[in-house]
Amino acid sequence: MSVSSKNLRDEESRIQEVYSQRHFGSIYSRFDPAHLFEMQERERYFLKLLAKSGCRALDKNKILEVGCGNGELLRDLIKWGARPENTFGIDLIPERIVDAKNLCPQGISIQQGNAAEINFPDQTFDLVFQSTVFTSVLDSQIKLRIALEMLRVAKPDGIIFWYDFSVDNPLNKNVKGVGSREIRRLFKGCDIVLQRITLAPPIARLLAPYSWLVCYFLSKVPVLCTHYLAAIRKGQKTNAAS
Repeated sequence: MSVSSKNLRDEESRIQEVYSQRHFGSIYSRFDPAHLFEMQERERYFLKLLAKSGCRALDKNKILEVGCGNGELLRDLIKWGARPENTFGIDLIPERIVDAKNLCPQGISIQQGNAAEINFPDQTFDLVFQSTVFTSVLDSQIKLRIALEMLRVAKPDGIIFWYDFSVDNPLNKNVKGVGSREIRRLFKGCDIVLQRITLAPPIARLLAPYSWLVCYFLSKVPVLCTHYLAAIRKGQKTNAAS
């Protein structure tokens, strides 16, 4: 699709400026009970979805993460069985690229790049991941461009795995939630399996220091969950549940 170079560069600059002012403090540390609860829940659900999607043997797959940040999900993928030489990451923020290269195993290829202009040939990857990338992009046409790029670099039988906010953050105007209807629009014509996960962070921060059991039961209530986890298969009829 056509997105003007100016719009693309303006959005790129806006995102870089936002992240330059963002401080990844103690609430994003695994020593924080709420963040640890969230990350362990995300891992459980990702592993279930990978297994359900026929992806138990990650060592046989070529994998790309779009918006890899400091490489946390890349490191999880290696832990789950992916081979470093088959695992790739791109991110827009130079400082995050430096962190990812320092923290990830040798062999993983990590490069700076814009997700709307992925620098890989068509049909390169078996699996393509994105985690909280789309909610950082406010321009709807650029979101669509990113989705089309992810589809382009995925193999014909490839799968895109999505984890992102489904709701806006009232305290952060630079984050805009992506609901099930928009996911269907972005990946029109694909087969999409969606589920709500992740207990709302304010609730988790309040309760996790005292009771993970309470957090676990509350996380089973869809209306209290703030993210969608999705498996998106190319070129098949859409079948998504909200």
